[in-house]
Amino acid sequence: MSSPSPSPSPVDWRESNRANWDERVPLHTAGDYYDLDGFRAGKDPLRPFELAEVGDVTGKSLLHLQCHIGTDTLSWARHGATRVVGLDFSEPAVAVARELASGLGLGPERAEFVTSDVYDAASALPEPSYDIVYTGTGALCWLPDIRRWAETAAGLVAPGGFLYLAEFHPLTDVLDDETGSRIVRDYFDRDAQVYDFPGTYAAESTATVHNRTVEWTHPLGEVVSALAAAGLRIEFLHEHDVSVFRRFEAFEQRDGYFRLPADRPRIPLMYSLRAAKA
Repeated sequence: MSSPSPSPSPVDWRESNRANWDERVPLHTAGDYYDLDGFRAGKDPLRPFELAEVGDVTGKSLLHLQCHIGTDTLSWARHGATRVVGLDFSEPAVAVARELASGLGLGPERAEFVTSDVYDAASALPEPSYDIVYTGTGALCWLPDIRRWAETAAGLVAPGGFLYLAEFHPLTDVLDDETGSRIVRDYFDRDAQVYDFPGTYAAESTATVHNRTVEWTHPLGEVVSALAAAGLRIEFLHEHDVSVFRRFEAFEQRDGYFRLPADRPRIPLMYSLRAAKA
């Protein structure tokens, strides 16, 4: 993967990203990465640290922003959430999520999926607020305005509820793709990064047509500050020395995660936080 080139935010950033994701949905449903047969049989895609940090969801309502094909969303229902709602801007992804829910015997009163841009979530969702607002890995890089995202997400948290975020650490965005040991990009660069790569993390060698994406890096301090400014109280911020995909070519796979080689100094590869509403 080559280094991105800074550029002003293209006016078609949303359309380019949606076309990219729409095309990759069939690749994700057919491949081993999401292992939908295993998921249907009971395999849990949620990471152990997420389950521990979110805690018991029994009897709770949960909203999953940028849910993709809904496997994580539906897993929270399996863990006891009374009602889960997933939102994503890709109609093909939402269609797959609805099919998965139906196949698991979860009707719309238990699991519902909505097609919408995340910034428009408040007007698109069936309920005004949820006990838990959850967003998983690889979501924030697709959004240009982190403060607007925080205000939107915070507005959907019910009083006494919380937002939980698990994300790739922004430090990884500044390191070289081969070794993950050299600083090659500006951590504080706010410009849109335009990429043009075929394939997908779930099917890297596959030829694809809609390869242009527009992404942004959001430093950790800005994410935390945006949530605090939106009225949420940060309960914890944890950094993790593991990743869930091969971000760097030097990664080794151990204990179900991708990690830097054992003889290398560790750096944060992911982070998670929980922020509550009084």
